[in-house]
Amino acid sequence: MISLEARYREVLERIEVASRASGRASADVELIVITKTHPASVVTKLMDLGHHMFGENKDQEAKPKALAVADLRPQARTDWHFVGQLQSNKAKSVLSYASTVHSLDRASLLKEFAKQLAVMDLELACFIELNLTDDPNRGGIPVESFSEFAEKTVQVGGLNVLGVMAVAGLDVDPRVDFERAINLSSKLQEILPSATAVSMGMSADYEMAIEMGATHVRVGSAITGPRGNN
Repeated sequence: MISLEARYREVLERIEVASRASGRASADVELIVITKTHPASVVTKLMDLGHHMFGENKDQEAKPKALAVADLRPQARTDWHFVGQLQSNKAKSVLSYASTVHSLDRASLLKEFAKQLAVMDLELACFIELNLTDDPNRGGIPVESFSEFAEKTVQVGGLNVLGVMAVAGLDVDPRVDFERAINLSSKLQEILPSATAVSMGMSADYEMAIEMGATHVRVGSAITGPRGNN
């Protein structure tokens, strides 16, 4: 059985290779290890290996896990990224532990973050999630609404828009959707020049995403493996 450490180090090595292939340094790519369905002990093992950036997609799992990790490693740095679809009524809860949200995708959520950031006197880094499909029920801002929504984010105090986030569709070549995300990233930079980050790429396609310009990759099973095998 391949160990958690071996899987982690293999992904780091593959990030290094993919970064070089795209003419960049691996330090230009942030690895967010997705730890959903895994216990806090997996997080602390990875922290002991020097990692500090972790992602979750459900508040009801993420919040207690973040608290458990804080108890286990009270002096350690841990950056939690929320990467899943987020109900507006969970925004306050997510702000209690997450430094970054990758799934800002609609006006109602933006409004709630604006309210909570003002009340709690906080700052939040975020990505605007894109919906690159024809399915209106899928999370993310539709391409045709992207510019208008991006303009609204600039008006929210305490909100630091880092860039765009995208998930490649299941029935297309990931390169097609990744290229669209990069094009929309350029469009966002016309509105907000500092928003240069691109969160895209998961366990199956992170190397391709890096070669196409991803600055943040969200890798879960390629590192964490099946639940219970760590």
